[in-house]
Amino acid sequence: MATEALVTVPSDVAKPETASKREDDATEKKWRETAEIFEYGSAANPDMRPIPVLVHPADLHESGETRVIPFDINDFLDITESCTSPNLMASFVRIVKGESIETSAKATSQAFYVIRGSGESESEHGKISWSTGDMFVLPVTKGGVTHACIDAEAKGGAALYWVHDEPLMQYLGVSPADEKKFEPTLYRREQMLERVEEIKHDSGASNNRCGVLLGNSACSQTKTLTHVLWSLLNSIPAKTVQRPHRHNSVALDLAVAAKPGVYTLMGKEIDSQGFIIDPIRCDWIEGGVFVTPPGWWHSHHNESDDVAWVLPMQDAGLYTHQRTLDIRFVDDELELHAAGRIRGSAFAVTNKQYIELAEFGGSVPAPKSDNTIKRVLSVECMTSQLGESKRAKATQVGASICSQPEPEA
Repeated sequence: MATEALVTVPSDVAKPETASKREDDATEKKWRETAEIFEYGSAANPDMRPIPVLVHPADLHESGETRVIPFDINDFLDITESCTSPNLMASFVRIVKGESIETSAKATSQAFYVIRGSGESESEHGKISWSTGDMFVLPVTKGGVTHACIDAEAKGGAALYWVHDEPLMQYLGVSPADEKKFEPTLYRREQMLERVEEIKHDSGASNNRCGVLLGNSACSQTKTLTHVLWSLLNSIPAKTVQRPHRHNSVALDLAVAAKPGVYTLMGKEIDSQGFIIDPIRCDWIEGGVFVTPPGWWHSHHNESDDVAWVLPMQDAGLYTHQRTLDIRFVDDELELHAAGRIRGSAFAVTNKQYIELAEFGGSVPAPKSDNTIKRVLSVECMTSQLGESKRAKATQVGASICSQPEPEA
């Protein structure tokens, strides 16, 4: 008679590995490969590529064929996709008289400012006409926008300044939703200038800063051009200085009108009198664009005999919504520091001499190029390439500052 034996397997003996278990282990191993853990003190403020002071000169859109001329500095920023700042892309669009061109962007916001000429733009949102000094903004646009030049005025063609937020979409790895965040909006030059004149003659307005913030009815809380973009038409009277201020957004500044002797000084620090320490000087060339890095103090100077105009484009709509714009004006900060106070944020701006600006609400109207851009390196970039002896001098009202003392005679 056969005897049955009962075999007991110890609990510490592993069971045969199943295919499912092997797959789970492989998944865990793969997920762990991309995990990184840093020491907080050394990594809390990571060393990133700085945003440089660069210029997109006007002569790029003053001659040549119909084309888009991108201000692409992604190599400076170590960003894979084309961009002018981490969140925005700026370009010139040149349109020879009698010709047209289509632009497109996977963006939630697009802004077009007319530098020169007159013409029409047509998209799924409708068709509008434009002329020098006008601006229009478009929400998410699935198709392209066709721009045609009817009259060039000069230089043989029209020129547009085009800014959009496709780089932000690419960074987030998303495509814009079909839902529009705002309606197509048009700002006419005449309306903007009329509003500036009203402010200028207001007895409470300052005499050294006069401009209009370009708002949108869909952005009633932020008072910005769109939910992402921010813009201001700012004037600087002859023989005046607009004292330093700073903000966390990157500014892509278009010099709308400027004679020789108009410039911006930029730097990371200010001294006890409110002057910028070791500044970079960026001269305004009419029709050109320059980059103002985030967080840098900057002042605007007009030594010419005529008013100068600038149109900065920023991603400050997004910053304002997040309550992180943190715009500060130098005399406010000096007053607080003298009182022994350092504030963490600047939600309320008190110095009226810098901000006599009024919101201007607009009315609602019915492929990238391979061109090589010209780059004008900032002084900061030049020092590492050419040596400290090449550092340029910059003069401010009340102070002459340079990185090295003048050689003795």
